[in-house]
Amino acid sequence: MRPSTAPELKRQAVREAASRFLTGNLRVVGSVVLGAERDGSDLDLLVNGLAGTTFFDLGGLQVELEELLGVPVYVLTAGGFAAESAQVRVLGEACPV
Repeated sequence: MRPSTAPELKRQAVREAASRFLTGNLRVVGSVVLGAERDGSDLDLLVNGLAGTTFFDLGGLQVELEELLGVPVYVLTAGGFAAESAQVRVLGEACPV
């Protein structure tokens, strides 16, 4: 399955997994949004942590989504960018799941 089609085909299951792992506002970013995905591309997902979210939640979400979607998944948070300019750019390109 291509990373660009994976979230669309299993949207409800993706949202349910995000909820179980205390995250919300899932958005696709990166090569999929920019139309630059290739064979072997990963699916970059930007999430908001909810009250009580831990790194274990983010890692658990990543593992579950990789198994569910059959593509490599990279989960990041809006607060996890080293440079503010990168955060602004990524937030500007983000597409909701």
